[in-house]
Amino acid sequence: MQFKTATGVLSCTPDRLIVAGWTGRDRAAVDHHIEELAAIGVPTPSSVPLYYQCAPALLTQEASIQVLGDQSSGEAEPFLLKQDGRIWLGLASDHTDRSLETYSVAWSKQACAKPVADTLWLFEDVADRLDSLTLQSWIRESDGWVAYQEGTLAAMLPLQKLIDGAGLRDGTAMLCGTLPAIGGVRPSAEIRMKLEDPGSGQSISLSYTSTFLDIVS
Repeated sequence: MQFKTATGVLSCTPDRLIVAGWTGRDRAAVDHHIEELAAIGVPTPSSVPLYYQCAPALLTQEASIQVLGDQSSGEAEPFLLKQDGRIWLGLASDHTDRSLETYSVAWSKQACAKPVADTLWLFEDVADRLDSLTLQSWIRESDGWVAYQEGTLAAMLPLQKLIDGAGLRDGTAMLCGTLPAIGGVRPSAEIRMKLEDPGSGQSISLSYTSTFLDIVS
């Protein structure tokens, strides 16, 4: 993979991928969401937060991914990468098969590619203002683009806590959890998202489409 950074192009091949889940900072809200999902058949997590293990080959910078059936959806998440002793921050989508999620969250995480934006910031450059960073996403529906997620990283566990909990080492990439979906989680073939730093005026954007493969039985 190749990323644009303030110091030039960063080339890397991550050999470990973690997808962090249940990372909301408000524990009462997290517990309520767990109960809501349990009511529709999604298994309760064994601990909070959780660090799901996924194949790093799922990471992609392609503008289109293929998914099985039409019941998957993306979500905007902070993306962390540790390379050569330095930690970088970017943007990725934890594209997830929602029908498979009712069988196993871990299996659903492994079922889909994880699109990643092509730009990274040095973590240390924004570490003192992480809570002010904004995360937004939009999906295309019949009426056009609609807001799907919006908030700041203050709604999520501090990224340093996730770094420590995951034991980030060189070659590790991690998706760090997300914000609630406006109007509820639902599939869409097109999604776009943005991570913005009001302190510097910089932003990282990502957009991609999904094509559906037939489920053959």
